[in-house]
Amino acid sequence: MPEDKFHKLADDTIHDLLEKLEEYGDSQQMDGFDIDYGNQVLTLRLGDLGTYVVNKQTPNRQIWLSSPVSGPARFDWDAATHSWVYRRTGVNLMGLLEDEIGELCGTPVDLS
Repeated sequence: MPEDKFHKLADDTIHDLLEKLEEYGDSQQMDGFDIDYGNQVLTLRLGDLGTYVVNKQTPNRQIWLSSPVSGPARFDWDAATHSWVYRRTGVNLMGLLEDEIGELCGTPVDLS
């Protein structure tokens, strides 16, 4: 994938994720819920439940995730499904985050 296309896809994904998580956070009554985006790194803190980190890795054309539930994962763009997919397990980035964050917080979250 050309670098400029990767940047557009990854940036759009991370910015969409930021907006949706900010909306979700506004609806939550959770101590320690905090979302931050800086230096092209998205950090979601869920208080004592853990911290998620999402960032893009340009040389590999991947989005990397660090999850307090499932650990580290590297997502590649799948043009057929128009989504970021972890090739090792076939899981979709947004679906994984919806499942984990919804379970941790006790309220469903829609990130798609």
